[in-house]
Amino acid sequence: MSLEKIENLMAGIVAECGDEIVELYKKVPGGKRLRAKLVLKIAGESEQSIKLASIIELIHAASLLHDDVIDDALTRRGVESINATFGNKTAIMLGDILYSKAYEKLVGFNSTISSEVANAVALLSQGELLDVELSKQINLDKDKYFDMIYKKTAVLIEATAKCSANLANKDEQKYANYGKNLGLAFQVIDDVLDVIQNEKTLGKPALNDFKEGKTTLIYIDLINSLADDDRQKVMSFFKKELDDSQRMWLLQKVFQSGALKKSIDLAKSLGKEALEAVEGEENQVALQKVVRDMIEREF
Repeated sequence: MSLEKIENLMAGIVAECGDEIVELYKKVPGGKRLRAKLVLKIAGESEQSIKLASIIELIHAASLLHDDVIDDALTRRGVESINATFGNKTAIMLGDILYSKAYEKLVGFNSTISSEVANAVALLSQGELLDVELSKQINLDKDKYFDMIYKKTAVLIEATAKCSANLANKDEQKYANYGKNLGLAFQVIDDVLDVIQNEKTLGKPALNDFKEGKTTLIYIDLINSLADDDRQKVMSFFKKELDDSQRMWLLQKVFQSGALKKSIDLAKSLGKEALEAVEGEENQVALQKVVRDMIEREF
């Protein structure tokens, strides 16, 4: 019921922009609303928490619209992306509208919450820029990878948790640490799923990251573990469309090298750190479920 209220409020906020924008917004895939669920698990259900969750989800939707343009993505969650259907300009402007409406509603919150969310959005954009820069060539620097995924993904989840704690008069730093580790784990698992899930389940082409120039943690560990000949072969696949035999060879190397297991183990370790940050909190069981929902996504 709470999620239905959030969906209705999001639709109502967008409706303030007119029927044409509403029809366009209806074509944006909704997703699992994991960030909205996080707000509810921490702050409970209230008028303010429903509003905060709606704002966060509008921001997240806007960031994905822009992300699809940057990545030239043709699908999003198994359906045609807005940029594929209506063009890049429409996708960018719709993203800008969602950002603007979210900010408009954000000013009704206290300065701590409004500042935290606004700063997270600025870092999101920095993360996108880092992603673009790192995609120009193979990146084997793990520090750069983690800096990028923190800004591009984890920072909004961190801000969501911290702001929800503020609403509920809970320890903001505890929940910020929970959200940060949760967000990092979430992105590492996204990178894992790119390798091991099929296109129908994933909602986008499998093994797409390396083709797009994204040297995720799996590829960093894989390349660093290989002998020279195999290393050069993997590196030659960077930004290339692979045939079936090349894809099978790459998958075999990923599994044999242990790179896949390393990423999964790291994500689970980050999830454990997230829970340790909020150990003893009264909503521990609910927070554990969020970790499971965000991390244990169909291996």
